[in-house]
Amino acid sequence: MRKVTNVFWISLALVILAVGYGALAPGNFETVTGNIESFLTTSFGWYYLLVVSVMVLFCLFFLVSPMGQVKLGKDTDKPEFSFSTWVAMLFSAGMGIGLVFWGAAEPLSHYAIDPATADPGSAEAFRESMRYSFFHWGLHAWSIYAVVALALAYAQFRKGEPGLVSATLKPLFGDRMTGVWGTVVDVVAVFATVVGVATTLGFGAIQINGGLAYMFDGISAGSFVTQLIIIAVVTMMFVASSWTGLSKGIKYLSNTNMILAVFLLLMVIIVGPTLLILNMFTDTIGSYLQNLVRMSFRAAPIDGENRAWIDGWTIFYWAWWISWAPFVGIFIARISKGRTIRQFLFGVLMLPTLISFLWFAAFGSTAIDVQNSGFNMIEMLTEERLFATFSQLPLGTFMSVIAVLLITTFFVTSADSATFVLGMQTTNGSLHPKNTVKLTWGLAQSAIAVILLSTGGLDALQTVLIIAAFPFSIIMLLMMASFYKALNLEYKAIKRKR
Repeated sequence: MRKVTNVFWISLALVILAVGYGALAPGNFETVTGNIESFLTTSFGWYYLLVVSVMVLFCLFFLVSPMGQVKLGKDTDKPEFSFSTWVAMLFSAGMGIGLVFWGAAEPLSHYAIDPATADPGSAEAFRESMRYSFFHWGLHAWSIYAVVALALAYAQFRKGEPGLVSATLKPLFGDRMTGVWGTVVDVVAVFATVVGVATTLGFGAIQINGGLAYMFDGISAGSFVTQLIIIAVVTMMFVASSWTGLSKGIKYLSNTNMILAVFLLLMVIIVGPTLLILNMFTDTIGSYLQNLVRMSFRAAPIDGENRAWIDGWTIFYWAWWISWAPFVGIFIARISKGRTIRQFLFGVLMLPTLISFLWFAAFGSTAIDVQNSGFNMIEMLTEERLFATFSQLPLGTFMSVIAVLLITTFFVTSADSATFVLGMQTTNGSLHPKNTVKLTWGLAQSAIAVILLSTGGLDALQTVLIIAAFPFSIIMLLMMASFYKALNLEYKAIKRKR
């Protein structure tokens, strides 16, 4: 066991300041952070597009490179988790709750409310809605996570460094990463993780509330009391899970998540418009691959309306994934010891991407089919559209219950994983952080969510998360350069020995 470090106290102080500002002056907080976010997305949209595209190319290079045979660990190390459990754990931490929230809502928005370029409700808007949903949740998103996870797993398990973001930069900066600059890097990572998970807790509570409100007349959407009860119950669940450790609580929850998710996905495919789903899945994969380069670099510098769409969706998503990269990347690194770089990248990039594609094809196509049948969901709250879609299908109530359970288990897994990651980062990279440290961060995350839900400051906190992505994107570029330098030197040494 290791004691808490300065990173713990500095990060906690920054979080208290940010939350205090958001709670006491939510209007001013939202205005200030909104202006900063608008400046970053408008002035540096080109930068986000380039940086994330470089990350995709970086991961694909190591997927096919001979260096991909190097193991993330010692040559004799074996994976700690089975392949299926590993995929379930990384998927649950990285995307789970977001897929349930946006699976029906994002394609429907791109189709009927705010298409990228096509006319609302047109056949082209349908195709475009699926293509951009695949784009936002596919290779680019998982490459962002993979960059952080790869650098951390290599430094920690291959080179014996502590599991800290700062440790991955030692090949570039040496011992300077053990001093003030290393603390700055780790504080940025911890701050982004706390704010990101607290925001997700808040929005997760909102969606569960929306689902319950749609199913039961006595519960109203947007009820703070209901959301408070939801957060309290979920907090008790993830604290209990966190207390049991990585190999028990998170492992079992992640496997439960995948079982429920696959079951719900199959139900939607079977009772929904099956042929349309399968055709859209196949057609959109082709369209995605055909347009991948164009979408990756599309900045619309002359068309203001299209540019606004890119800022509001693509740039927002890239910043969002980058802001989540410290949390998800550190967690994926922790569970990936013993796998080769090639195995790691195949599991982190390809499988979750394909699952996400099938998910959006099923839920998005079904929601659009329901919309086209005359059941208008445009004016509904975003968190209610999934349940509204189910209401028009056979066994809709049963599927809604499964969806609420799935959101809850994803909710618990994300918070559980975050407390573990925060415990690692604030105890100098310990693989087994103290339960009291994890408990502190778990309760802090829930308290932040409750305070900001009660004061209306949650949207502003989400904006803070997007702002935090900008400095961390620079850290990620340095991580890539540092990882390549270290791995290239090692691989040359291996070749000489042969």
